[in-house]
Amino acid sequence: MTARLQPSDPCTVVIFGASGDLTRRLLLPSLGNLSEEGLLPDQFAIVGVGRSGTADELRGKWREAVTEAEGGTLDEAAFERVMRHFLYVQADFEDDGAWQRVAAAVAESGTAIGSKNTLFYLAIAPEQFLPVCQRLAGCGLLTEDGGWRRVVVEKPFGTDYASARELNRGLTSVMREDQIYRIDHYLGKETVQNIMVFRFGNGIFEPIWNRRYVDHVQITVAESLGVELRGGYYDQTGALRDMVPNHLFQILTLTAMEPPSSLDAHSLHNEQVKVLEAIEPLSMAESAKNTVRAQYEAGVLADKAVPAYRAEPKVNPGSLTETYAAFRIAVDNWRWAGVPFYLRTGKRLKRKKSEVVIQFRQPPLALFREASMAAPEPNQLVISIQPEETIKLNFSAKVPGPDVTTSPVNMKFTYGDHFGAEHHTGYETLLYDAMTGDRSLYKRADMIEAGWAVVDAILSGWREDGSDLARYTAGSQGPYAADQLLAREGRKWRPL
Repeated sequence: MTARLQPSDPCTVVIFGASGDLTRRLLLPSLGNLSEEGLLPDQFAIVGVGRSGTADELRGKWREAVTEAEGGTLDEAAFERVMRHFLYVQADFEDDGAWQRVAAAVAESGTAIGSKNTLFYLAIAPEQFLPVCQRLAGCGLLTEDGGWRRVVVEKPFGTDYASARELNRGLTSVMREDQIYRIDHYLGKETVQNIMVFRFGNGIFEPIWNRRYVDHVQITVAESLGVELRGGYYDQTGALRDMVPNHLFQILTLTAMEPPSSLDAHSLHNEQVKVLEAIEPLSMAESAKNTVRAQYEAGVLADKAVPAYRAEPKVNPGSLTETYAAFRIAVDNWRWAGVPFYLRTGKRLKRKKSEVVIQFRQPPLALFREASMAAPEPNQLVISIQPEETIKLNFSAKVPGPDVTTSPVNMKFTYGDHFGAEHHTGYETLLYDAMTGDRSLYKRADMIEAGWAVVDAILSGWREDGSDLARYTAGSQGPYAADQLLAREGRKWRPL
């Protein structure tokens, strides 16, 4: 975001789950950052909806959260601009009277700011998404009468293809598709957005971004944390469902898509869907050969002993849920025919890291065959998303001296060093876009369903295969089986 942007439309933001962790850690600090940058309108209001507490208690918690996010120093003016028109509704979603109070609060805030524009943010449990939207529709709160009405839906968007499709049908039965903003906070990260600029804004890279020059692509989303307090949820979900249909496939589509005809949401989404539809579904035999599922055992991370997954709170002691998933897929189109894409994600790995690796083909070795040197390392382009936001290009250079020997060297660009970027949560851009009506960084219904179709094929193969999970030690690079997935084709993962 830059200073040339204009403040968003006047609006009320209604947060369901106002007293929850997502609101406290991410939404309020993000709104505070937007306020500091002058991107919130003067006509702005918040209506919080939660099951417990009072308005004063919530305001106090939010103040503490924003102060903590700002490093201990609160910008009082920015915070008060966010909270200037704040109402709180304590409500049980099953109570008819509660919805009347929500409707009254929305009307009151609209009158206070002189605008009926309303953004509903569902920071609530997934099973409540559709019932809450049906209640909103029943109260007439999704009807656009003199102002827009939009709904932000957090992930997960279903648990498989059938449930995702059912959710999409339910949502579009009470509002238009263009009113629905399915959010994936990964797309709020600058480096993820920069994949598209890097590819299509630089004439030296796009011509070689294809099967003629690229040997393979790796996409990694690794976490050092375990399941923490989410054991009950995670044990019913697993790494594949939790991370692949959203985070990894978002990165995949931006990496592999064709140039959109424009930057509008419709054109961008069309190209992303084409990538997912071009992925060849894995048969049962292919799933056994080209996928890995594993679970972490006790180990050491940052010099601290950590328990095995099965010993985590709220996890079944005999659980067969995977905490690590890796697989090889093919994008069957003209650009990528024959280029393998390797994706991996897992918990309790050696370090937190999210990145895309484009490994280029090995150059012909005839020139160096008589020199006393090993073959040069293949060139790699590494786009790091977290914990640091960098782009690195690896290439070979001659080592000084009489012998013809080479060594890999890096050219590195770091966002923070170059732009002096301040810390953001990743939600600022997404919230601003929702308030200005830009759906480019949000997911369309057919994107969700196309992603789940790929994941469903893998899940089906796992169910039919019936083999035991692989194991890996907490704090390691992951299971041996994942290394073998690449090694049998003469490749290897970029180390964590």
